[in-house]
Amino acid sequence: MGSTSEHQTPTPEPESLTDLLGGRRGAIDATVPPVAFAAGWLLGGESLPIGVGAALVTGAAVAGWRWRRGHRPRSVLVGLLAVCVGALIALRTGRAEDFFLVQLVANAASALAWMVSIVIRWPLLGVVVGAVLRQRTRWRRDPALLRAYRLGSWVWTASFLLRVAVFLPLWLGGQVVALSVARVALSWPLVAAVLGVSWVVVRRSLPADHPGLRHPVLPGETSAQAVQVPQRDSAGSPG
Repeated sequence: MGSTSEHQTPTPEPESLTDLLGGRRGAIDATVPPVAFAAGWLLGGESLPIGVGAALVTGAAVAGWRWRRGHRPRSVLVGLLAVCVGALIALRTGRAEDFFLVQLVANAASALAWMVSIVIRWPLLGVVVGAVLRQRTRWRRDPALLRAYRLGSWVWTASFLLRVAVFLPLWLGGQVVALSVARVALSWPLVAAVLGVSWVVVRRSLPADHPGLRHPVLPGETSAQAVQVPQRDSAGSPG
C-alpha cells in the first residue's frame, strides 16, 4: 500500500526577495558617481565643474561597462540620466550640494508613493514582485499574500523616509562630503538590509502552509491546488 506522502505535492523551496528582485548591483553602481563628484570637488579645490566632470565620466564608464555585459539598456540609461540631471542642477544653481537634490526628491516621492499604495491596497512590493513573476493581479486575490505585501511595503517606505531624514539636513547645511558618505551608506547596505527584512516580514506574515509567492491561494482553493495552477504569462494564458 502506497504511503500518503507519494500523492502529496512537494512544497517548493521559498525564494527570497533578493533572488527575485536583486537590486544590490544597481545600488552599488549608483554610489560611484556621487563619490567621484565629491572627490573631484575636493581635489579640485571645491571646483564644481571638476566635480561634475568626474561624476559624468564615472557615470558614463559604469553605464558602458554594464551595457557591454548585457544588462538591460533601460536601467543603464536611467542611472546615467540621474547623474546628468544632478550635474545640470548643480551647474545651474552653482551649489555643489544640489548634485544630490535628485536623490532627495526621488526618495521623498518614493516614500509618498509607497504609502499611498499601501492605503489603497495596491502595495508596490506586490506590484513589483507580481510583475516579475508575471502574475498580473492574481496575487491581490490571495488575502494572505495581499496582507504580507502590505506589511513588507512598510519596510521599503521606512527606508525612503530614513534617506530623506538624513539627506535633508545635510543638504540644507551644504555638507557635500557628508552627503556623499550618506549616499553610499544608505545605498547598497540599506538595500541589502531592506531586501532581507522585508522578506522576513512577508514570510512570517503568511500562513505556515502557504505555498509561497509564486502560488497565490485564491478564495476557495487549498494550498495544494494553488501549487498545481500553472504560472500565467503577462497575457494571462498558461506559460
